[in-house]
Amino acid sequence: QVQLVESGGGSVQAGSSLTLTCTASGRTAGSYTMAWDRQAPGKEREFVAAVQGRRRNVTDYGDSVKGRFTISRDNTGMTAYLQMNSLKPDDPAIYYCRDTTYWGQGTQVPVSS
Repeated sequence: QVQLVESGGGSVQAGSSLTLTCTASGRTAGSYTMAWDRQAPGKEREFVAAVQGRRRNVTDYGDSVKGRFTISRDNTGMTAYLQMNSLKPDDPAIYYCRDTTYWGQGTQVPVSS
């Protein structure tokens, strides 16, 4: 069974940085697109970033995080990272990792001003 497990969440101050990690298990290849979404209380889930499987230099970002967040994945393709810089008070949310089929349980990132 495929599982996606996020880690790295935690409280940070506005302006600081944090890296989230998503590790996939149960797959034999890391050729799937991996992505991060987030959902803040009372808001709809929002697309954050995505990185392709085979062309790992191909990435996409939501408008609210462009220029501040960077998505990447390791050489195996099984782990994806979300480097978040210049965190803003608008960034607090539960961050979810997903691929084309599966979702992780989410990791919380609260940001204090």
